[in-house]
Amino acid sequence: MTTTPYPLTPTTKHGARRGLLALATLLLGTASLAASAQDKDDELTLIVPPWPGVTVKSEIVARILAPLGYDVERQEVSSTVGYNTLTTGDSDAFLAGWLPAQKDSYDAAMAAGAITDLGNNVTGARMGFAVPGYVYEAGIHSAADLAAHADQFDETVYSIESGSTVSDMLNGAIDNDVYGLGDWDAMESSTPGMLSEVRAAQREQRWIAFYGWTPHWMVPEFDTHILADPESVFGPDNGASDVKTVVRTAYAEANPNLARFLDQLVFSSEEQSGFILDYSLKERDLDEVAHDWLAANPDRLAEFLADVTTRDGEDALAAVKASL
Repeated sequence: MTTTPYPLTPTTKHGARRGLLALATLLLGTASLAASAQDKDDELTLIVPPWPGVTVKSEIVARILAPLGYDVERQEVSSTVGYNTLTTGDSDAFLAGWLPAQKDSYDAAMAAGAITDLGNNVTGARMGFAVPGYVYEAGIHSAADLAAHADQFDETVYSIESGSTVSDMLNGAIDNDVYGLGDWDAMESSTPGMLSEVRAAQREQRWIAFYGWTPHWMVPEFDTHILADPESVFGPDNGASDVKTVVRTAYAEANPNLARFLDQLVFSSEEQSGFILDYSLKERDLDEVAHDWLAANPDRLAEFLADVTTRDGEDALAAVKASL
């Protein structure tokens, strides 16, 4: 009979539900694989591309694991290279497995049996047509509402990265007159360029439609609302995205305590957008952002550490609280 690398108890909230199917295939074993058993490794190597969300999440993980007796190393590489290092055993985990964007690399690593998918570590991730809060409050709730207000939007959708997948999605919608946008323009620039346009529009309370995603600091900064997308221009389920925790399978098998912790590490999109704002836009020190988030969210910390111990079997939550 296959078992998980740690016993599933009623206190295993997010993680047990998210990772059950993936973890159930990890190894043959018995109850002796309890989470309190000492892990083989005392070091975790994380893949950290230069993205603010995963940068802060990885720092939060490092701050939690240090008082538990684990060192965290960071591999600052692209996601594509990161999947390769997971496959070769040169890294251990990745907290930013965005799907479907990384589907090819993810599928190859899964097919090789190199990785275990512990499920989403961000709930509510989405992308699509977006508007600032004052436009949403005026009644623009769906992409289907845009064409009726073409003059107010100057028949323009602001977007990013000409030639990207996102650009192809938006231009395909315009070319096919989806939502009556056939006469609209896609105004594409860099991400900072697009967000500068949004900021200028907000300052003037001018209507603007743009490509938005969450988690990102644009959400709290502009009260950004991603519109309903019934025609699935930006993908099914209104542009819903997965942000996976991906762990090297052999590492998860050898380290059930750490596997439990990583399985239970789940942020809301709003939470991640908030610490991205602090780190990326407000340019606060990374260590301070991670420390302050943990200090301000003791209940979330307790959820992350449910039935997790220090590496030598002591109370993990008490150890982390003492370090803060």
